[in-house]
Amino acid sequence: MSADRQQPTPQHRRPADSDDDTVAAVGKVSEALETIERARGHLYSFHQLMGHADLQLGEAVDALREAGHSEQADRLDTEMVGRNAIDGRWSFQIVENFDDLYWSEFRRHEKQVRDELQDGKRHVFEAEMKEARRTHGKPGHEATP
Repeated sequence: MSADRQQPTPQHRRPADSDDDTVAAVGKVSEALETIERARGHLYSFHQLMGHADLQLGEAVDALREAGHSEQADRLDTEMVGRNAIDGRWSFQIVENFDDLYWSEFRRHEKQVRDELQDGKRHVFEAEMKEARRTHGKPGHEATP
């Protein structure tokens, strides 16, 4: 096994002036961002599910009409098909608001913290955890690919 695979890459090594508490604190900021990324994924799932449900409802309205139930079809068509998910917004607008007002700002702040305290390096806390937990010299436990 080559020696270069036994050490973390420079982009994952802490800056010389960074202490344990700082690395841990920056790691917590990044972990919070990871949670926001997961929440954003769920929001996109919500967006896609809402769109799919609206199309399904449109098909159901057509089926009700074809089955001779125009009163129910008309009511669903005018009251529910194309209805806003929340006040004034379809789900794509909710996603856009979240991205513009929260997600993009959080990403900017997380990067700023890393830039200021870790020379912009990502996942330093995790890289150090990997170093502490892996079995050095054992196949499948290399520091890098």
